[in-house]
Amino acid sequence: MSLDAAFLTALLLSTLRQTTPLLLTALGGMFSERSGVTNIALEGILLFGALTAAVVVERLEAALGPGPHPWLPWVGVVSAMGVGGLVAFVHALVSIKYRADQIISATAINLLALGAPSLVLTYFYGNATSSKEVVNRLPLLFGLSPVVYLAFLLVPLSWWVLFKTPFGLRLRAVGEHPEAADTLGVNVHRMRYIGVVLSGVLAGLAGAYLSIGFLNQFVRGMSAGMGFIALAAMIFGNWHPAGILFSTLLFGLASALAIQLQGSEILPAVLVQAFPYVVTVLVLAGFIGRSRPPAAVGKPYEK
Repeated sequence: MSLDAAFLTALLLSTLRQTTPLLLTALGGMFSERSGVTNIALEGILLFGALTAAVVVERLEAALGPGPHPWLPWVGVVSAMGVGGLVAFVHALVSIKYRADQIISATAINLLALGAPSLVLTYFYGNATSSKEVVNRLPLLFGLSPVVYLAFLLVPLSWWVLFKTPFGLRLRAVGEHPEAADTLGVNVHRMRYIGVVLSGVLAGLAGAYLSIGFLNQFVRGMSAGMGFIALAAMIFGNWHPAGILFSTLLFGLASALAIQLQGSEILPAVLVQAFPYVVTVLVLAGFIGRSRPPAAVGKPYEK
């Protein structure tokens, strides 16, 4: 294989790996905001999912003893999805039932995600920065984690659910015209709960991929703003699965290029590290005014 071909192959695989957590999280954010609830807590939910997956798998490894346990990573994945859904449910409860400011509620979760992992890590490992490494990581299939394939399969599935099923019609209705949907017998609050919890489940899955698929341990702050980049990708993608796929691939490519350029002398190291975030800012500056969010997003509904 030539040097150019090897570089392109490495760049492609890295792009797919970098895109996966963004794609999962952005699709989750889409379901939440399509239902009418703003969820900027995705960054925090990512961290909670990553922490849960790594700690659950490592603790089970310690209890079961040495030896391969190929089912263990999937226990971590399911646990992360459950915790992600639970954290999102708290946000939904505060935002929907008690009609609190959705931005404040989500910000509180993000702040909690900055401090709570340190307590958990200190309790289990005696340090506040990282967990022990896990042996039973998510397996590889043709050089990629199965979660990568699942993330891309969820794009057409999400499109079908959102635009071709009665559930998707109801979800979009409560995000656009909740009063009209309520008049037609749709339970607005129930649909919003489902949309928010679903966003948490997908963000939790993204977190599990980061800690036991992409790496093999949890490191404090390992999401590095991915939740916020996913929100930018969702806006750039106009709250549509196909648009989100394109935008997350763009951000994934930017991150992959930054990784491939590390150690080179093409650009200063600081610019290489900042490249994905610069792309995010430029995209938001150029396209956020052209995006049309769901009409009722961020607006509590009282029957």
